[in-house]
Amino acid sequence: FSGKFFLMDKLILFFSLFLIISSCSIFDDDNNKDKSNLLTEGQLYEQIQNLLNNNSYDLAIQNLQLLESRFPFGSYADQAQLDIIYAYYKNNDEGATIASAERFISLHPNHPDVDYAWYMKGLANYSLKPGLLSRFYQADKASKDVESARNSFKEFSDFLYRYPKSIYASDALARMVYIKSILARHELVVANYYIKRKAYTAAINRAKTVIENYP
Repeated sequence: FSGKFFLMDKLILFFSLFLIISSCSIFDDDNNKDKSNLLTEGQLYEQIQNLLNNNSYDLAIQNLQLLESRFPFGSYADQAQLDIIYAYYKNNDEGATIASAERFISLHPNHPDVDYAWYMKGLANYSLKPGLLSRFYQADKASKDVESARNSFKEFSDFLYRYPKSIYASDALARMVYIKSILARHELVVANYYIKRKAYTAAINRAKTVIENYP
C-alpha cells in the first residue's frame, strides 16, 4: 500500500518538474522575442549577421522578417531584403529565394545591387550536382532536371544581358557553359536511348537538336 503512495509521489514529482521546465522554456522564448523587440535597428542587424555567419539560416530569416516589419524604411531595409534572398538560398528554399529576388527587383529596379537579385534567380534554379548526368540514362526521369537547368540558363542569360559588367558575370557565364554541355550531353544520351529501342526517327531528331542548338 505504501508502495502505491511512493509511486504516486514520484509521478507527481515528475509532472511538477515537467511543468516547471515547460514554463521556463515558454518564458525563455518570450524573453528572446522581447529582447529582439528592444534592440535597435543596428543591433538587430548585427545579430542577424552573427546568425548568418553561424549558418543559423532559419533564425536569420525570422530576424530579417522582424527587421523589415519593425524598420521598413530603416538604414538596413534594402540590405535586409538582399540578405533574406541569400538566407533562403542557403536554407535550400529555392522557391522562396526566387520570390524574394523578384520582390527586390520589383521594389528596387534601379538599386545599385539589383544585379545580385537577378544573379540569385539563376543560381536558385541551378541544380546541376555531381551524379546528375547518370540519372539522364533513365530518359523518362530526366525531364525535371533538364527543365530546371534550362530555367537556370535562361535566368543567367537575362542577367548577363542586363548586367554584363557585374561582379557576378564571370561566375554566371561559367555556369552557363557547364549547363550547355550538360544539356547537349543529355540530348545525346536520350538519342542513344532511342537507338537501343530502334526508334530511329526520334534519335535523329535528338541528334539534330545538338547540331542546331549546341554547335
